[in-house]
Amino acid sequence: MTKEGSVIIPAYNEETGIGPLLEKMQNEGLLERYEVIVIDDGSTDNTAKIVSGYQVKLVKHGVNKGYGASLKTGIRRATCDKVMMLDSDGQHDPVYLDTITKMLDDAEMVIGERNRESFQVSNRKSGKLLIRKTGEFLVDQPLPDFNSGLRGFRRELILNFLHIMPNGFSFSTTSTLAFLKEGYTIGTFPIYVAERIGRNSNVKFLKDGSKTILLLFRIIMLFNPLKVFFPASLLVTILGLLWGVVGYLMYYRVPNSAIILATMGMFLFFFGLLADQIALLNRKKS
Repeated sequence: MTKEGSVIIPAYNEETGIGPLLEKMQNEGLLERYEVIVIDDGSTDNTAKIVSGYQVKLVKHGVNKGYGASLKTGIRRATCDKVMMLDSDGQHDPVYLDTITKMLDDAEMVIGERNRESFQVSNRKSGKLLIRKTGEFLVDQPLPDFNSGLRGFRRELILNFLHIMPNGFSFSTTSTLAFLKEGYTIGTFPIYVAERIGRNSNVKFLKDGSKTILLLFRIIMLFNPLKVFFPASLLVTILGLLWGVVGYLMYYRVPNSAIILATMGMFLFFFGLLADQIALLNRKKS
């Protein structure tokens, strides 16, 4: 029987949530219609044992590599043209897979956008808002639900971006911006997300706050560095010129600091051009 698509399910110590998820998929007949690949990302509990009781492909990581690394493994192992991501903690209803499959006929990426009734961790909202505003500034358009864990891709396209995808939790964010930056069509539809089953999320406010800042810098340098370098160079150059004029009017000479500022502004501009070309080359698959 030809499979309708490949479903990648990363799992790390999800012995509580993975069983009910796969059971529901089995009852809905999804395990027969889809190629389901579960990536056991170095779990130390009974995750692998529970998964082995179902008709799915089980791939084990010897060590915990991260959410993004698990998705990369699954995408490389997938054999279908349409590839979907599904969290293993029971938050997403697997019946949405049929909607994603149909929408991928007309779009290169499909994202399930969480509605207002969906469960979300409150202490992450400020970080998500900061990332959203930064992303919208870089791609010059509103972002869909950029870090939703329920989404689908054309496999041939996502393979071209795997070399720039992170191994951590920012895989979803980076993939959204990558597809938007390359002009691909992204389809969305509303979904309801329940509270996760089992252990608490691995994402911690204090631990991952610095990672959020680093992610912002990474996104900027990867997708549109000139959008940051050019305003900075313009500002520094103008400050240098103004200070030079003030110095000449007051002291009848151009201050050395004004020359340094103007020169720095010029260098920032050329650094931005260079960074933009490197970013463009880096986004292309070698």
